[in-house]
Amino acid sequence: MTRSSRPATALRVGFLGVLCLFMLIPLYLLVINAFKSQQDILTNPFTIDLSRATTEYLGAAWNSPEFSIPKGYAITLGLLVCVNVLSIGLCVPAAHVLARTPRPLFRAILMFFVAGMFIPTQVILIPVIFVLRGLGLMSTFPGLVLFMTATTVPFTLFVFTGFVRVLPRALDEAAAIDGAGRHYTVWRIIFPLMRPIVATAFILNSLSVWNDFASPQVILGPGSGIYTVTTGVYAAVGQYSADYTKVFPTLLLAVIPILAIFVATQRHLMRGLAAGSVKG
Repeated sequence: MTRSSRPATALRVGFLGVLCLFMLIPLYLLVINAFKSQQDILTNPFTIDLSRATTEYLGAAWNSPEFSIPKGYAITLGLLVCVNVLSIGLCVPAAHVLARTPRPLFRAILMFFVAGMFIPTQVILIPVIFVLRGLGLMSTFPGLVLFMTATTVPFTLFVFTGFVRVLPRALDEAAAIDGAGRHYTVWRIIFPLMRPIVATAFILNSLSVWNDFASPQVILGPGSGIYTVTTGVYAAVGQYSADYTKVFPTLLLAVIPILAIFVATQRHLMRGLAAGSVKG
């Protein structure tokens, strides 16, 4: 490193450090205030007295009659698995077909799917309600799964197609010479090579599904008895709640699993992003 580049490097590191600090402040406040009483939160929200910290409010949030945290976890995790299985299962063969399509037609079809990434989900919720009602899937878990799968397909197909397109066609030709069909080629030869980008799509899609509030709130509705973590938190805390001993512990319990998933899979996420940047 030359002397002239050191100030620029120090400036970048300092900027990133300050940015990370600002991003971590809300999480810090959420964690420390989940163990404090209402009075302590109101008088001193930025520090915590460990001698007065208690897990009483976390236990009350876990056993809340308005929102069953374990049920919310189970439904949301089931939603993550179903959406990712359908989205990846559909996009892997579709990406292979698109990647092997002649360039002009490939671009036209791909741009059609990419356009779906720029349409906010809230914009299409009302038409989706009429479609789901016509199919008898409104206020049902399968209806939510189908809608969330449709919202993740454009991004998943986009990253999969870019990855498969740079894989050599010689792989397909060698498999065809050996007598392998397209189904075998896709799932036994191409798919194993896609593991880094599949892991990346799985993680990012999971984050999107877990954090989505509007879609499950509208599609499932308040009377269905089915709720995800985000809609359950809303029902438990309430729109105008001022009981912070309920707000902070419930929110902390809601974000712990997705934070754990992200930390555990961060290595795979970075590996997939790096593979996509090199191959793209």
